[in-house]
Order: sequence, then C-alpha cells, then structure tokens
Amino acid sequence: MESLWTMVDFLVIFFLIAVLGFVSAIFFEAYRRRDNHEHVEGAAIFEDPNSLKQVPCPHIVDPATKYISLIIPAFNEENRLPGALEEAMNYLQQRALKDPSFSYEVVIIDDGSADGTKRVAFDFVRKYTVDNVRVILLGRNHGKGEAIRKGMLHSRGELLLMLDADGATKVTDLEKLENQIRAVAKKECKSGDSTTSDLSFRISDIPIAAFGSRAHLEEKALATRKWYRNFLMKGFHLVVLLAAGPGIRDTQCGFKMFTRAAARKLFTNVHLKRWCFDVELVYLCKWFRIPVSEISVNWSEIPGSKVNLLSIPNMLWELLFMSVGYRTGLWRISS
Repeated sequence: MESLWTMVDFLVIFFLIAVLGFVSAIFFEAYRRRDNHEHVEGAAIFEDPNSLKQVPCPHIVDPATKYISLIIPAFNEENRLPGALEEAMNYLQQRALKDPSFSYEVVIIDDGSADGTKRVAFDFVRKYTVDNVRVILLGRNHGKGEAIRKGMLHSRGELLLMLDADGATKVTDLEKLENQIRAVAKKECKSGDSTTSDLSFRISDIPIAAFGSRAHLEEKALATRKWYRNFLMKGFHLVVLLAAGPGIRDTQCGFKMFTRAAARKLFTNVHLKRWCFDVELVYLCKWFRIPVSEISVNWSEIPGSKVNLLSIPNMLWELLFMSVGYRTGLWRISS
C-alpha cells in the first residue's frame, strides 16, 4: 500500500513539474518575442534588374503614391508563382486601360527561397518595370507573416492586398473587398467623425479591413476531409475563438485587404512571423477598433501546399504565447 502511494505521489509530482515547465516555456517564448514588432532587420532594398541601380524604398508612414499594392509572399514558389503573377498582371493592366486614374504595384517578397523564385520574380520586374513590380529579398526564411509584414511596410498603395503565391483565390475578387471597404468608408464619413467628414478624404486615411473568407465552402470541405483533419481544424478554430474572440469565421484565408491607415497600425505592431499572424491581425483589429468585413471569395486548392497536419501544433503553440504576450502586457501595442 505504501509503495502504491509512493507511485501516485511520484506521478503527481511529475505531472506538476511538466505543467510548470510547459507554462514556463510559454512565458519564455512570449518574453523572447516581445520586441518582434520593432523590425531590427536591415532596411528593404529594391533593385532595378535592368539598370542594376537601387530604387528609393518607401515606408508605410509615407503618403500613398499608388492606388493599390498587391503583396505576395513567396517561399520556394518557382512553379506556382508565374501563373499567379500572370493572372494578377493581366487583371491590373486591363483595369488600368479602362481607368487611367488606376495605378498599381505588385510587391513580391522572396522569403529565403532555395529554388528559382528569385529568378522568376525578377523576370516579371524586367517585363513590367520596377515601377509596377518590385522584389524584396529577405535573404533567409523568416516565415509568411514576416514576409507579408515587410511587404506591407514598404508598399505605396492606398489599398493593400495580401494574397498567396499559388493563385488559389481569383485576383478579380479583390473588387469585392475593395467595394466593401469603400462602402464602410462612406458610412464612416457620414457618421460625423471630424477626421473623415471632409469630402476630399482619401480612402487611405480611414482604418478599415476586409478579409476574404472560405467559410461558405466549409460544409463541402467537412464532407471530403478525413475525420481527424476535421477534428484538428475544429479544435484549432476553438482555440482561435478563445485567443482572438468571435466575429471572423475564417482567419486563415490568405486574401486580405487593408487601407493604408489600417496597415500602418497593424503591421507596425504584429509580433508573429509564421503560422498565426492572421489571428494576431484579428486581435489587433479589435484592439484598434478597426472595422473588419468578412467577404466570401472564390477559392480552389492548388497542389503544393506547405501547410500540413504538423502545422497544427505549431499554430496552437503560437496562439498560446500570443495570448500570454498580450494579456500580461509583455507585448506592447503602439498607436
């Protein structure tokens, strides 16, 4: 009997030590990443591959000089990037022909690729000029969140759209998000806010976000995915709900649009660099009271996805120390 109690005591102590170690690890990670938003890496540099000269690099605090910027993170996307870029450039050029006031840029962020992604990206710069297509080279792999953040911070648009390099979402759907942002902006102006009631306002001055969503496709996805994938995804959605709160059904769709004012607030504060930066964006939007609309978009699965079942534990881990970071005040938010 005494040996039984000894074993129980040992298990209890082992469990408590394990829990204490896990909690300590979460706090350590939150503390270690407390300054992630301060951007200590070197400044972004644009290079014109035709003249080999450096191009002045804008910053999100500067006034907009383009109507829209498309931000495309790319990590080993040599095969999928060309199709997505061709589709995007065809759309943007056609729209510019119809509307002379429409100006655009595409910013490709090569996130330390080991394949021919850099070559593909610079081929498009040569074809469409460095004024319309620009490439940021991160040198080593930082993660999708950091790549998007870098692109957002050094873009020139009044509106900024992040989209994936695989072309899973049709670029024409950006008009859905754009129209929603404009509708919200008009409501903001009519609300009597002295900062936005001026008829000469620029949409870039009003903090608004619109998120593409695949939630309308979830019923079909549930019917075709294996049960354990559905179980893991449901669990992930529950943790997201606890970490960022309700309101957005699909936080992970890589098709999101921000006004310049919204991007300035969000991307100078975001800490996460990889898996769950989307969830952190939702949290920050709520903190800053930035209106967010969720808009259904056309989406199709493209072979070659880098997200797999092993990604789920990494996502949950990031959500845990994100929650600790903000709720303990370790992660500061600058207005």
